Amino acid sequence: MSHPAERADSHDLIRGRTTVGDFELTVLSDGFYFLDGGAMFGVVPKPLWEKRAPADEQNRILLGLNTVIVRTGKHTVAIETGIGNKLSDKLKSIYGVQEKLPLAFAAAGIEPEEVDIVINSHLHFDHCGWNTTRRPDGTVVPTFPNARYFAHRGEVEHGHLQLERDAVSYISDNYDPLVESGQMTLLDIKRGETQEIVPGISVEAFPGHTSQLMAVHVDSGGKRACYISDLIPTSAHLDATWVMGYDLDPLTCIEERKRFYARAIPEEWLVLFTHDHHVPFGRIALNEKGKPALQ
Repeated sequence: MSHPAERADSHDLIRGRTTVGDFELTVLSDGFYFLDGGAMFGVVPKPLWEKRAPADEQNRILLGLNTVIVRTGKHTVAIETGIGNKLSDKLKSIYGVQEKLPLAFAAAGIEPEEVDIVINSHLHFDHCGWNTTRRPDGTVVPTFPNARYFAHRGEVEHGHLQLERDAVSYISDNYDPLVESGQMTLLDIKRGETQEIVPGISVEAFPGHTSQLMAVHVDSGGKRACYISDLIPTSAHLDATWVMGYDLDPLTCIEERKRFYARAIPEEWLVLFTHDHHVPFGRIALNEKGKPALQ
């Protein structure tokens, strides 16, 4: 049975293409998956959120897994890597995992060997799953053998704690082998700090969903796109107070969204949504009620 949010184009592996200055952006999909709508919208009542995100009979909403490939002319950058192929059969069934990202790369004519930079906004399994690939014999190898990977040091440290609240979100095979080999660089930026990765690509700390979540800025020709990750996971989450039950610090999320909007709206940033399957990017303005909305 199909999900009520599915459309004719829902199975397209390439979710969108655009440019930012001289940079080319391609949004690839690891397939859509399902999460509980109540968890995705926290304390927001279902009669409100289901108008934007229809749920199935199990109360699950359809979410995307958007990997953004940025071609700068000198670098091929992958922002996020989806769920991957390392979940247990039970979790694959619960979430409806599709493992489509390798097929999406092929559809776009991009070889994994071309990617020389991989950036993880944080290390929940649905954002870094294809950092590595589990082979049939159980061994784990880098999916992007020629890439330098970047993540926040605090994310690795938090994942190793395996706390009751979010242990299930962290799968060490997604990052530990890369850290141990030296292929992953761990960053130490704090709230509001930025760090350049390569010219035109930088990260900025926006805590709340996790303590070290990073947005990825793409800057070229006086234009900016921002992959804001789980601070604003979909276009249905634009209201500052519509935060998730998954957020470790929802009050900080609200303040960080406001900080984001204070620049993104007047400067007309292109906002890249990590989990919006049907609206992978858009610009935001204030509507007649003074609330953020897609233009």
